[in-house]
Amino acid sequence: MSVFIIAEAGVNHNGDVGLAKKLIDVAKEAGVDAVKFQTFKTEKIIGKFAEKAAYQKENTGKNESQFEMVKKLELSYKEFEELKEYCDGKDIMFLSTPDDMDSLDFLVKLGVTMIKIGSTEITNLNYLREIARKKLPIILSTGMSTLGEVEKALYTIYKEGNEDVTLLHCTSDYPTDYSDVNLKAMITLKDALKTPAGYSDHTLGNEAAIAAVTLGATIIEKHFTLDKNMEGPDHKASLNPKELKNLVIAIRNTEELLGDGIKRPTKSELDIMKDARRSIVASFDLKKGIILTEEMVECKRPGNGIQPGYIHMLIGRKLKRDIKQDELIMWEDI
Repeated sequence: MSVFIIAEAGVNHNGDVGLAKKLIDVAKEAGVDAVKFQTFKTEKIIGKFAEKAAYQKENTGKNESQFEMVKKLELSYKEFEELKEYCDGKDIMFLSTPDDMDSLDFLVKLGVTMIKIGSTEITNLNYLREIARKKLPIILSTGMSTLGEVEKALYTIYKEGNEDVTLLHCTSDYPTDYSDVNLKAMITLKDALKTPAGYSDHTLGNEAAIAAVTLGATIIEKHFTLDKNMEGPDHKASLNPKELKNLVIAIRNTEELLGDGIKRPTKSELDIMKDARRSIVASFDLKKGIILTEEMVECKRPGNGIQPGYIHMLIGRKLKRDIKQDELIMWEDI
């Protein structure tokens, strides 16, 4: 099964549905499986006196509140209906993270096929219950959380009869320093909680995402933008269109490199084997009727004769024909 790649547009449309459509075009061109946005009513998720996070202040300045910043990034439900229709026309999966109850109900009615839950909701157990009751597959990010908190969130979801959950390891910092990635925690989530696990990558570059694929990630999520220099909190920690396309290529190449895990010769190796391996040959000219001894045989290329491991089965046997030096000794010759 291929890694499911989510291109996280998030709020990088800057509140402009036209830019959102351009982001969909970029995601489609890159070859991802889904493009994801964030659906919310600012008044329901952010208090008017909430400060910006440190990275938000760094990327957008300090002269406005978090509420004011996020309000400018909000799209209407009607615009999301337009984006869903646009994605359907482009044959790319539309996803969006609901950040409040009304937005959750809206997205379910809109026809999303799965629900992505952001890391901020990991301890919002009542909300997790409501999401679970929608009976749709769930992708749950786990930034800022302990294993115990994730376990409790998972139990809350399972208790509602929904066990179709994939956990995403991530670090909720934009961008994430390599020293804070801790990709082995993804394996911990998978092994300890017996659930599929993936990685939501907030680093600069693609190394972390590729490494996650080699460690068994089933989903990779990565922010992208039209231009890293655009105004907004997430653009600088996002991939540009070319980088997004390169990520998809790298993931698909990595999957091909990983293969199916069965140790066996490839088709090309089967051909090379004939020339590269050794077979049992005559050490010198041998006459018909001679009884073979160890001194009469040795192992040389090519490899399309009797394998060296069977040399003990030839010793003490009589030759049926003359054999020249370096000529292959075949089973029918004894």
